[in-house]
Order: sequence, then structure tokens, then C-alpha cells
Amino acid sequence: MLDTLELSRIQFAANISFHILFPTINIAMCWVLFFFKVRHDMTQNPVWMRAYRFWVKVFALTFALGVVSGITMSFQFGTNWPGFMETVGNIAGPLLGYEVLTAFFLEATFLGVMLFGINRVPPKLHTLATLLVALGTTMSAFWILALNSWMHTPAGFEMREGVAHVTSWWEVIFNPSFPYRLVHMLVASGLTAAFFVAGISAYRIRKGDTKRAPLLALKTGIFMAAVLMPLQIFVGDLHGLNTFEHQPQKVSAMEGVWHTEQGAPLLLFAIPDEEAQKNHWEIGIPHMASLILTHTFNGEITGLTEFEAHPPVKPLFFGFRVMVGVGLLMLATAWFTSLLLLKNKTLPYWLLRHLEVMTFSGWVATLAGWYVTEIGRQPWLVTGVLRTADAVTSLPTGNVGTSLVLYLLVYAGLLTAYVHTVRLLARKSVEVEEFEVDDHATHDRPLIEEGASS
Repeated sequence: MLDTLELSRIQFAANISFHILFPTINIAMCWVLFFFKVRHDMTQNPVWMRAYRFWVKVFALTFALGVVSGITMSFQFGTNWPGFMETVGNIAGPLLGYEVLTAFFLEATFLGVMLFGINRVPPKLHTLATLLVALGTTMSAFWILALNSWMHTPAGFEMREGVAHVTSWWEVIFNPSFPYRLVHMLVASGLTAAFFVAGISAYRIRKGDTKRAPLLALKTGIFMAAVLMPLQIFVGDLHGLNTFEHQPQKVSAMEGVWHTEQGAPLLLFAIPDEEAQKNHWEIGIPHMASLILTHTFNGEITGLTEFEAHPPVKPLFFGFRVMVGVGLLMLATAWFTSLLLLKNKTLPYWLLRHLEVMTFSGWVATLAGWYVTEIGRQPWLVTGVLRTADAVTSLPTGNVGTSLVLYLLVYAGLLTAYVHTVRLLARKSVEVEEFEVDDHATHDRPLIEEGASS
């Protein structure tokens, strides 16, 4: 039987898992829209505006769900985790307030101009509105990740009678893990949006949309992913080294290292056994984990048995490998598709289908990485300051369980409706979006191999 603590953790995980899906797309989607708008302003080619008009609808839908899910998530600080604000509210409250004042208000103010002002304001003003919305989404990520990073590597505060008080806002915001976590998340958003754009564009092309707008959008997404994926690997390595320094127990769980060892192998697969404190069915590359984490073949990695407390191993071990596996698949897909596009070759039917399947691959990688990050902090809510068990509500288990079921039902319905609506928008654009003969891509080359069935 699950108790209040476990149910509250599941409920918050469900809320943040649903919420993060939409900002992860929109943080970067704004910059894609800004790119489309600038290209139109520079070239006066209507195809860029057609791409903008389609994707701004998707952005608006995604933005709306992100706002709604964000509001419900914030309620849980009071209903499920009162001890969090009681202990660190002097830090969490202002950071959340800064996010609203400097970021969300900026987005909300200029979102109307961005959505409805295309033909009502001068083009330069509309482009400026798009830029400001993009800056607002990025600033939102800045403040939210400042708080989240502080919870992992707290700094710039002192405890007085069990309550955290700020001694340096600079150290609070720019805590040791913040720069790595921020860049890692921004690049992850870029990859999520890139494959989202490419996948939906591939769907449009496969359904017979021979206009240039979906092809240009597909190229934008694929080339964007091809550039960002190697950058993400580099940033991820730096983030891992930072985590190894400040949260070594998390890295040990990710790598399945139970006992301190030198020259630890990089486990490609294993089944961790927490009771026996060992792994079964290990398949690894000798010395590689030590080489990655310490930059020496015989570098030492502290085992989980050496720590007073450590996070659950299986979620971190498998979650990390899902994230890396999906990332490598994204890299291969982006580079292979880029090669075909650069050589001006047709996109095989199977590749278009593959891109469709990869539409939401960024969500899978982001959620896997997010679970590794957040579960890896356990048993702490704020590392070294506040344990998760000490912050949970005293509400009856039945109350939390009922609200959890209701949340899950609503989220399942909203997510289904979102995917269906995006698909409907894409299908409708094939049939009704206006075009000129000059905008057809077929005068250059076919988009799908001849004879392929749609």
C-alpha cells in the first residue's frame, strides 16, 4: 500500500512530466519562428511566412497547455509539499516571482501581437514581438533552472532556526551546477523542437504536400538537430563531470558502481540488484567509465556502498541509458538525413516514416534525463538541507490518491487531444494551405521516391 509520501512523489512526477513536454518544445520553437520571420523579412519570399503561419498555430497550442499545466504544478508546493516553502521559501519564492515578472509577463504581453498582429502592425514590430516572446521563454527557463539547480547544489545561504536565508543572490542563482544544467536544457529544447518540426513536416510531405514550406521546415529542423546533437554530447559530458564532483552518488548509481573501484567499466547493459548490491548480466567496456569521468584509465569511482544514503539505482541506471540511446539515434538520423538533403537526393519513403516516428523523440530523451536528474537527488529535496520525507504534507493518503487519479485522467485526455490536434493541423495544411506554382518543390526534384505509397 502506497503511503502519502510515495503518492505525493508520484503526483508531482506526473505533473512535472506532463508540464515539461510543452516548454521543452516552445523554448526553442520561438527561436525557429523568429528565424522564419527574419528570413521572410530579408528575402520577401512568401514561403517563409507560410512556414511561420503554420508553426505559430502549433506554438500557440503548445504554449496554452504549458501555462495550464504549470499553474497546477505550482499548487502542489502548498498542497503536497508545505515543508518546502516553510524551509526554503525565502529562496524559492523570489526565484519563482522573478520568472513571472521578467519572463512570463514578457511572453504574455507580446504573444497577442505575435499571434494576431501579422497584418495589423508593421512587419518590423511583429518580428520584434516574436523576438521578445522568444527571449521570454528563454528567461523562464533561466529562472526555473536556477531554482532547480540550487536544489541540487545549494549555495549562497545560511540556515537560521531551520529556515534558509539568502546571503548572496549571485551565489544562489549561479550555483555550481546551474550553468551546465541551463545549457544542457536549452540544447535539449532545441533538439526536441528540431525533431518535432522535422517529423510533422515529413508527415505533411508523405501525405502529398509538395509545397516548399514543409520542405524548408524539414530542412530547418534536420540541420538544426545535426548541429545541436554533437554540442549536446559535449555539454552533457561537462554536466556529467560537474555532477561527479558535487553529487558522486548520483553518478555511481547511473553507472551501476556498487563498490569503489579503479578502472571501472562503462556498462552498456546490466540488471542492478539493490539487495545484493551487485549487477547481473553485465556487458561493459573495460576502463571506459573511469576514462570518461576522471580522464584516466584507472581513475577511481566511489561505490554506492560508501555513501550514507544514495538514490534508487534502477531508475537512474536505465533512465540514463534510454537518454543516451535516444540521443545517439537522433544523431544518426540527423546526420544521415542532412547528407541526403545536401546531396539534393530524394528522401526515401521509409526515411519520411522514420522521421515521423522520431517526432516526439525529444520528449523521450528529455523525460529520461529529467528522471535521472530528479530521482538522483533522493532522498533529498534540497541536497543536504531538506529531506523529501520532511517536506511532505500531512493530508490523508486517500485525498492524495484521489487527486492523483484525477490528474492522470485529465493529463491523458489533454495529451491525446494535443497530439490529435497537431496531426489535424498538419493534415489540414496539406489540403487547404494556399500556394503558388513557383512555390512547388517538384520543379527541382521529387520529395518522395516515385512509386512510394502514401
